[in-house]
Amino acid sequence: MRADWTTEAPVKDRRVRRSRAALMGAAVELVTERNSTAVSVSELAEAADVSRQVLYQQFGDRDALLLEAALDLVRRELLADLPDDERASLLALARHFAAHRRFYRALLTGTSAFAFTEALTGLFLPLNRRHLGHALGDRLGEREIEDLATFLTGGAGAVVNAWVVGGPDPLDAHEFTDRLLRIRSVVTATITKEADR
Repeated sequence: MRADWTTEAPVKDRRVRRSRAALMGAAVELVTERNSTAVSVSELAEAADVSRQVLYQQFGDRDALLLEAALDLVRRELLADLPDDERASLLALARHFAAHRRFYRALLTGTSAFAFTEALTGLFLPLNRRHLGHALGDRLGEREIEDLATFLTGGAGAVVNAWVVGGPDPLDAHEFTDRLLRIRSVVTATITKEADR
């Protein structure tokens, strides 16, 4: 069963929230600066002005911290204010990943790549499931919607990952949004045609 990465358990203690935020901020900053996940626990703790023990208590290990820092960044800067308009939401996604390319590229090419990709799928799957339910709910059953949402989320994730890792420098968010819209229109037209048979 896939982990649910869509929500983070609430942290009640203000000091814990501050130290978690400092550690996640340090992780994003150091990984971005180095363009690599080769950052030690000691370096992360020092940059966050906390002890190594605090890092271990709150995240378990370095890779869990890096993963949670990435998910927090996506939740706060992308999903929190994602527009309803399809083009605007895809452009927001492209701009977000372009703006944080060095950080995400390091995660996508480091030891946490599989966990990060799986977690991102967990974040975006509910959005695609909801979109497909609205668009095709009268034509497809719940199982087909779920399978299709999983398939499309994984495929879109692979396209985004390839763009972030290997796309030209600098990344062109508008051009990439146009690419995603063309892919989506072909897929939607094909699905609609098949569902109407």
